[in-house]
Amino acid sequence: MTELVFAPQDIPTVAVANRQARFPVRRIFCVGRNYAAHAREMGRDPDREPPFFFTKPADAVVGDQAHLAYPPETDNLHYEGELVVAIGTGGSNIRPDAALNHVWGYAIGNDLTRRDLQLAARKLGRPWDWGKAFDHSAVCAAIHPVAEVGHIAKGSIRTYLNDEVRQDADLVDLIWSIPEIVAILSRSIRLEPGDLVYTGTPAGVGSMRPGDRCVVKIEGLGALTTTIVPPVS
Repeated sequence: MTELVFAPQDIPTVAVANRQARFPVRRIFCVGRNYAAHAREMGRDPDREPPFFFTKPADAVVGDQAHLAYPPETDNLHYEGELVVAIGTGGSNIRPDAALNHVWGYAIGNDLTRRDLQLAARKLGRPWDWGKAFDHSAVCAAIHPVAEVGHIAKGSIRTYLNDEVRQDADLVDLIWSIPEIVAILSRSIRLEPGDLVYTGTPAGVGSMRPGDRCVVKIEGLGALTTTIVPPVS
């Protein structure tokens, strides 16, 4: 048995709908600008250029009904409602027509973003990590197994801030479909069970302040609720 200099942290996990067992999280991948209207609002061309990805640490994951302290070093915290794909079978160079065989389930996600830090990094040609990969930045509702909900390719996705609709789109509007995303990812990095893929957010992203309540709803998957509370002093 390997001796460790200190006890390792617990494996990050996500709830599974209607089950006691939880889904262990290995890595978190996120697709950037995967809805044309969101690409436009971020000042980018929505043409179907190859997708790009960024990552978040596995321990950034946090569940439904979380009360999250407003994060440090930002004055522009954004919500980004998304469909999350949970990988259950690993593989490299996965074909698009076989990609759905690697999907274990689907969930609602909220890719929290320190937008001011992200845009400053983009302007300087630097990585987005400080804007995207901070503590508790990967909000994820319970995962619904494919065996129970089937594969999801269309349906309403909406984000509400204090009961006001801010994002309103359909999953069919994804520029790159779920099979394509899984296949393209697997060409560069071997996917393994426990990987989560945040598939991109529609137009309508915006800022949140302490006291705000953000709810993301996806047809067939329910809702994900996050409340922002004052920063830790």
